[in-house]
This record gives sequence, C-alpha cells and structure tokens, in this order.
Amino acid sequence: MESSIAISTIVLLVLLFLKVPVFLSVLSGGVMYFLLSPNIPGQIFVQRVIAGTESIPLLAIPFFVCAGVFMNYTGVTKRIMNFCEVLLGTFSGGLAQVAILLSTLMGGLSGSNLADAAMEAKMIVPEMQKRGFSLEFSSVVTATSAIITPLIPPGIAMIIYGSIGNLSIGKLFMGGIGPGILLCVAMMLLVSVISHKRGYKPMRQHHATAAESWSALKAAFLPLCLPIIIIGGIRIGLFTPTEAGAVAIVYSLFLGIIYREMRIADIVTGIKETITTSASIMIIIGAASTFAWILTKERIPQELAQMMITFLQSPEMFLLVVNIFLLFVGMFLEGNAAMIILVPLLAPIATHFGINEYQFAIMFIFNLAIGALSLPMGTLMFVTCGVTKCKMSAFIREAVPFYILLLVCLLILTLCPVFSTGVINLLYN
Repeated sequence: MESSIAISTIVLLVLLFLKVPVFLSVLSGGVMYFLLSPNIPGQIFVQRVIAGTESIPLLAIPFFVCAGVFMNYTGVTKRIMNFCEVLLGTFSGGLAQVAILLSTLMGGLSGSNLADAAMEAKMIVPEMQKRGFSLEFSSVVTATSAIITPLIPPGIAMIIYGSIGNLSIGKLFMGGIGPGILLCVAMMLLVSVISHKRGYKPMRQHHATAAESWSALKAAFLPLCLPIIIIGGIRIGLFTPTEAGAVAIVYSLFLGIIYREMRIADIVTGIKETITTSASIMIIIGAASTFAWILTKERIPQELAQMMITFLQSPEMFLLVVNIFLLFVGMFLEGNAAMIILVPLLAPIATHFGINEYQFAIMFIFNLAIGALSLPMGTLMFVTCGVTKCKMSAFIREAVPFYILLLVCLLILTLCPVFSTGVINLLYN
C-alpha cells in the first residue's frame, strides 16, 4: 500500500509539472492508486468523486458565482468604482488606490479572485495606462489586490474550507473581515509610496464636493448593502450561508431591474458563465476529495501529525513550518484542490497545538491566495497578464515589493490572532 500511495502521488505531481489540467492530474493520481490496489473495488473511486461534490454548503458556490456574474451586467462595478474615485481621487496614485479599494468592496459581491482580477484588468488597467502608469505596475496592482477577495465575505475559499473542516461558514465570513481590511490598508500604503516616488499623479486635484460625494454614495449604496445583508442575515439566523447565495442572486436581479441595465440576453449569458465556472470548481473538488480519501485511508494524516508533534515543540514553530509548506504548495497546486487535500491533514494538528481553528483557516486561505500570484501555477498572474498582455518577466520584477508586503501581512496574521478572531469574538460572544 505504501508503494501505491507513493506512485500515485508522484504521478499527480509529474502531471502538474507538465501543466496538465489540475482535475485531470488529481484524478490520474487517484486512478493510479486504485489500479495498484486490486483489493479495493474500483466503484469506490467513482463514489468518492461524486460524494465529494454532494454537500449542501457547496451549493453556495454556484449561487455566489451566479450573483457575482449578474453584478457585472447590472452596472454595479461602474457605480462602486465612481464611489471609490470620490473617496480616493486625491491620493497619490489615485487610480491604483481605487483598484485596491474596488477589489475589497467587490470581494463582498463576486467572491472570486479570478473574476475580480479579470474584470479589473479589462476595466481599470487601460485607464491606468492612459494616466501614465506603467503596464507592469498596473497589472501587478490589479492581480495583487485580487488576493483580498477570498478573505472578504462571501469568499468561495471560505465556503470550501468550512465544508471540509466542519467549521461555521458564517464565522469564517466574519473572520475574513479583519485580514481583508489589513491587506487593503497595507497595499494602499505601499502603492502610495511607490506612486510618490515615480510621480504617479492623483486622479483629481481637489476633494469632491458634498454634492459629488452624496451622488456617488447614493449610486453605490444598494450594491454596498449586499455584504451587510449577507453577514447580518447569517448572524441573526435569517438564512444559512447557502441560502445567502440564493438571496444574493435575487438581490442582483433586483439591482438589474432598478438600474435597467440588465437584459434577458445578459441573464442567459450569466447563467452560462455560472455553469462553466461552477463546473470547473466542482470537478476539482470532486477529484481532490477522492485523493483526500486515499490519504485518509492510508493514515497519512495520523503519521504526519505524529511526526510534527515529535519534532515541533511549539505552536509558533508549527505555524512557521506550515506557512513555508503552504507557500511552496501554492506555487504548484490550484488552491481549491490543495485545500481539500491538505485541510484534513493539517487542521487536526493545529487543534492539537491549541491554535484557534478560525485563525488557522484564514491563514491557510491567505497562504494559497499568495500562491495564486506565484510561478509556476500562479492563476491570478496568468489571468491578469493574459488580459493586459504584460510580459511575465516584467510582472515578476514589478511584483517584488508586493510579495514582501504579502509575506509581512502573513506573518502578522500568524502571530496576531486578533485580526482573524476579533470580529468573531465580538459578534458571537
């Protein structure tokens, strides 16, 4: 059995290095294990793939994906961007600041970092270039700010983690607010310093008038209410996180009617986008859950836990090792697949060391989000550069200060649990 799991793991990693699609790589590793284990019925493989997607909390994924897609057709993005411009237009590098705040606010609407990056790459990067920003800087700001999206409720990564780790998705949503704000403020400060050095000018020379501010707030008010409705509804028990996704769809359709910018054709297109996006996520979840079952059957989590407990004597040392490990894994493995495979391995060990389960969850999600910005599997980087036509080498050079900033923020979240648990304790205790 040990040789079976070793060979199947090697097959999985080799296929990933060869850039075979993630779900095919993970499925191939699972198939190899069953081929080398004739005493295990092959039907179990199919059952585990299907069972991995049969979870009520996972229904929230297509719901929130659909709501985010519909939001793009209602004119919401444009209204929120105008609101951000009024708030930050006089800051150094004003439009870059707007991109960061827009990602933070849109995180509560789309829930998907790739969708957020693609949207901003199409909409903001061309405008940033017109205002004198370099292509590589514009692309890096767009991709990096999208890392905030998985941490701001309703992040899809939180839904997946909660369903795997048996944690309250509502509490995970609350736990992401502090880290999301921390990242937003830290990135805005860094962009301000870089913009000041390079002479990137503000969008406007004078602060917005009271009338302009009121007009922008009034236009963005209804969209900005959605995260409040979701968080408030879950907290008071009005609906579950899964039902909150359905509420988000109804609300997005309501905005489409109010703003009169969504047509029937847009609804049909949005449903098609939802199906393809959700299917790509769910097939990875099904494949990865099968491999997670294999690891559990072979008692890999227990052996890994025993090894870590033997060699790591403190929670701080454990968190440091896990951070380094997850940063490395995130470079090669898609975030959702890595989460399904690794959460059952690492979460119990974190509990053994007395680490708050919600702090560990947020740290875990943030680690994999950083991996989405790193070679060789950096999906955020590929999506952004694919839209903006920025060269990968130029992107990497420009992103160095942002990588350093992200690592500093990761260290803060690791050593200061209050950022992840403060809002949870405030609202639930």
